[in-house]
Amino acid sequence: MRALVVERLAADYAGCALKTVPTPEPGPGEVRLKVRAAAVNFPDLLQTRGEHQHKPDLPFISGGELSGEVEALGAGVARWKVSDAVVGGARIGGFCEYAVADAERLRAKPAGLTFGQAAGYATAYLTAYVSLVRRAELQAGEWLLVHGASGGVGLAAVDLGRLFGAKVIAASASDAKLKIVQEEYGPDAAVNVSGGFREKVKAITGGGADVIYDPVGGDVFDESVRCIAFGGRLLVVGFASGRIPTVAANMPLIKGFSVIGVRAGEYGRRNPEKGRENLEAIWKLADEGKVKPRVDRELPLSQWRDAFDSLADRRVVGKTIIRPDI
Repeated sequence: MRALVVERLAADYAGCALKTVPTPEPGPGEVRLKVRAAAVNFPDLLQTRGEHQHKPDLPFISGGELSGEVEALGAGVARWKVSDAVVGGARIGGFCEYAVADAERLRAKPAGLTFGQAAGYATAYLTAYVSLVRRAELQAGEWLLVHGASGGVGLAAVDLGRLFGAKVIAASASDAKLKIVQEEYGPDAAVNVSGGFREKVKAITGGGADVIYDPVGGDVFDESVRCIAFGGRLLVVGFASGRIPTVAANMPLIKGFSVIGVRAGEYGRRNPEKGRENLEAIWKLADEGKVKPRVDRELPLSQWRDAFDSLADRRVVGKTIIRPDI
């Protein structure tokens, strides 16, 4: 089969190669999937350089999120049958034609989602759900400022924030992207952060945002401190800007706000019961058709570099999907 293999850790994906490798066989309790779609996430890019906290042994096949059809069953698997449409993660990564996964960790693909939507759903929506529900305890009627609103995790926060009854401000540095977010998701307001946003946010909210969702970091975090409401919650989701910011301790003292770190996966590992509840909650929303995961583009496996670049260059609104089957 064809697979995107990371053979060494290097900048500019220099250690990655599209290769022909043996098709994997499922072991006991595993299934082999024909991969229909695999989502591109920032951790996938970081892992090619060894800059992510999870460092698989070399060589490895990249791609942590996928959807596909069950193609072969390992010993003892009774939960699935051949041709079932499923979604989940894989022991052998998703940027390949066939992947092997633990049968018990897969879920049935929601009927209302395409393979591409399903592949790019869990990480983004789990991050947004844990952030807004578990960590910020977002309440209906509160003002929610979402930075990076056109990215995968940002768009999920816009979607869930509206669903949970918050008043949502979508923030981005691109008017074109904000237009798409406004037209398709209907936030209460949209703010271009270029040239500053603190006064715009304060004017819209009448004083400051109750919850600020920040996967960007850097200057965006710095200015967010200046437009958060008293008693607000500033969610540290990531540092897509590349700079890890700091805050002087007198600021949360004077303004009475909290800075809250979010690691959705670690939250579930440390709180297994709540972790299961979180996953059940987001997949229930998908099964009921209450969410709108957005796929910006789908590219064949041969165009993996273009897929990676589309994310790295922030050209997408929503998710980039690799389709090994086209």
